[in-house]
Amino acid sequence: MRGMNGLESSSSLSPSSSSPYFPVLHNYPLISAILAFAIAQSIKVFTTWYKERRWDAKQLIGSGGMPSSHSATVTALAVAIGIQDGLGSSAFATATMFASVVMYDAFGVRLHAGKQAEVLNQIVYQLPEEHPLADTRPLHELLGHTPLQVTAGAILGFFVALLSRLVNKFAGGA
Repeated sequence: MRGMNGLESSSSLSPSSSSPYFPVLHNYPLISAILAFAIAQSIKVFTTWYKERRWDAKQLIGSGGMPSSHSATVTALAVAIGIQDGLGSSAFATATMFASVVMYDAFGVRLHAGKQAEVLNQIVYQLPEEHPLADTRPLHELLGHTPLQVTAGAILGFFVALLSRLVNKFAGGA
């Protein structure tokens, strides 16, 4: 039962369908987004091994790389909200616009910031040792994503949201 503000009233939640202590555990969009993020970050460890033949656990928390965890996360969130609340809902519109901004930033602004960091690091490496900036710590270069990495993350997020819904549905969820 929905109240005047469009939210479910606490009296309509049955104890069997929702845990009164951890309702966040039943938040399908949130779980989908977190799961998509975790899967994308985990895949980065394997793509690094495939490309460079070395295991790099830092990829679990690092930015950049294949696939884009930012894209996977926001796409899973938007798709899950669309499935749960409908494609005509304000929440879906908001999540879709949020996802668009995040993905544009990932392969636009952040990608170019990473390329600028690479150039600046090369300049600093070429400075004489007596220069005051010669001891500057290198800038982080892997900041953004290529369009392929962003697309791969979005596809991953889409399927994670769909599979999460199917698992939830067959496991007795709403």
